Amino acid sequence: AMAGGDAANGEALAADCAMCHGDAGEGDGGDTPALAGLDPAAHVAALKGYASGDQEDASGMMADFASALSEQDMADLAAYYATLK
Repeated sequence: AMAGGDAANGEALAADCAMCHGDAGEGDGGDTPALAGLDPAAHVAALKGYASGDQEDASGMMADFASALSEQDMADLAAYYATLK
């Protein structure tokens, strides 16, 4: 299911992510990791972990954002960020 990610839709969804992770998914070098170039399957697994509460999130923000995403949204975001360097 994750292989079907739509990078164009992911780019539209990424506006919320950019607030913390940067416009190019570069992260901040500290507590906010880079998303650019992440393996899509690992990215989706992390998002699912945040949504379920299985992945710890010090800020608590990722649980809120991830739980609002559908599985397709997660796949789309992962596809988009995988295209970035």
